[in-house]
Amino acid sequence: MTPQELRAFCLSFNAAVEDFPFSPEISVFKVQGKLFALSHLDARPLKVNLKCDPDDAIRLRGEHEGLVVPGWHMNKRHWNTVTADGGLPDQLVRELIEDSYDLVVAGLPRADRLRLDRP
Repeated sequence: MTPQELRAFCLSFNAAVEDFPFSPEISVFKVQGKLFALSHLDARPLKVNLKCDPDDAIRLRGEHEGLVVPGWHMNKRHWNTVTADGGLPDQLVRELIEDSYDLVVAGLPRADRLRLDRP
């Protein structure tokens, strides 16, 4: 996955926005003000921090050693850092990004979730 593909995929979700609260180099993708993906898009290798169910996080780290690791500068129980530009199939990276978005949306207040469902 290229940096452009990563950015486009993250922004393809309903109400997703890109923000730069930490520095101009760090893209933070949010929904309703809540972070679901974080990446330094110019870094090599390309990595992205993603929210993950704690049990799935452990499983993924074991299955993809070195490519899925505990979230850098994040809560290690709920976040993974995923190497997105090699080693992992692009489809898996897309699924992990979508799972992260879905987890964040599920944690939003009901009124916010309902607003996301409207066309």
